[in-house]
Amino acid sequence: MTSVQAVLAGIHPAGDDERADLERVRAMLATGADPWTRSSALHLTGSALIFHPPSDRVLLRWHERQQTWLQVGGHADPGEADPFAVALREAREETGLADLVAWPDAAAPGPIQLAIVPVAPGKGEPAHEHADVRYILATAQPEAAVPESDSARVRWLPLEAALADVREDNLRVCLARLAALRRQVAHDEKRASTTVEG
Repeated sequence: MTSVQAVLAGIHPAGDDERADLERVRAMLATGADPWTRSSALHLTGSALIFHPPSDRVLLRWHERQQTWLQVGGHADPGEADPFAVALREAREETGLADLVAWPDAAAPGPIQLAIVPVAPGKGEPAHEHADVRYILATAQPEAAVPESDSARVRWLPLEAALADVREDNLRVCLARLAALRRQVAHDEKRASTTVEG
């Protein structure tokens, strides 16, 4: 089983906000308490941006509670302790996409971001915070995406349009990282094909 500490070691904070979030999560883990329990004011969640590389589009889901378009994801089920497994299960449940794999390397899923986000009170829960470990998942069948409910609509947006459209700064950072990673992958693929041809 992948330990949360090992996952966090793969996150390279890009600024003071993410560095502070990472330190808060490490301090939470150091207490020995269950980092996934929803009864804690700060607890772990796993989420993902779903990406269709051939069209450079991302899938966003309407979150009724927050009244905004966000990535898919959520809380761990009992017995789950791997952020990637949580993100993958939640993504499949919320979109119906069965072919999701880690991107850009399906064999080595690594987080793209850690963000602590406030959650408003609702559904019998007080205000709290999610320490959200985020991944990129790719699909080859974007047309197969279906919302899990009428209130949880999903939509595909070109990556650049999503960057302009989302309201949350932390999600814009995640989308910008995906865009930079996409450019790097395209560059690497072009260099590889030039080397093979030459």
